[in-house]
Amino acid sequence: MNIFNRFILQIGESNFEKLKKSNVAVFGIGGVGGNVVEALVRSGLGHITLIDYDTIDETNINRQIISNIKNVGRLKVDVCAERMLLINPSLKITKLAVKFSDEVKIDFSKFNYVVDAVDDVNAKILIIKKSKEFNVSVISSMGMGNKTQPTMIKVSDIAQTSVCPLAKVVRKRLNNLNISNVKCVYSTEKPLKINTDIISSNAFVPACAGIIMAREVVFDLIKG
Repeated sequence: MNIFNRFILQIGESNFEKLKKSNVAVFGIGGVGGNVVEALVRSGLGHITLIDYDTIDETNINRQIISNIKNVGRLKVDVCAERMLLINPSLKITKLAVKFSDEVKIDFSKFNYVVDAVDDVNAKILIIKKSKEFNVSVISSMGMGNKTQPTMIKVSDIAQTSVCPLAKVVRKRLNNLNISNVKCVYSTEKPLKINTDIISSNAFVPACAGIIMAREVVFDLIKG
């Protein structure tokens, strides 16, 4: 029995073949990005490119789907790749253990879609800019920290976002670069006021954001 039969019933064989032939780059394999990867691979994506320089820390375990007490200290791209191959052994995986910046050369023309799930604003802007330069569809995650209500997550163009402090910063930076038409996932929930510089997080808000992003990617690829 094909492991993807239940999803093929929903989208059809021809659309499933589109997914099998697609390469999606996911920048940031954390609370949001890890769930994007998981949902894409369980949907039958043929090629995933994982970009993350970081290792798993014990503080990741409460919210990052790839993290557990046995893999603390290991590279996230390595752990994620192993997990994905247990879901689909035929999956093609490219691993890039790098922190994306102007000095890091990545060929965006190889991607059918780009997912921005990083926290760093400069990297986020650069990912969007490069995607636009290569005419590759991109979806960007805004702030999911200090939030508790997953039902307040929305999908929209960055120009229509509200409430989210990160979205406000990103929107302004993109406007200064004359970059428009950027799909994003954001929350309309007001962030909790935490008496510390550490950003709080949980198992449900980042995960739901990631799954929503994966849904957008899958159906955009099908339509394309």
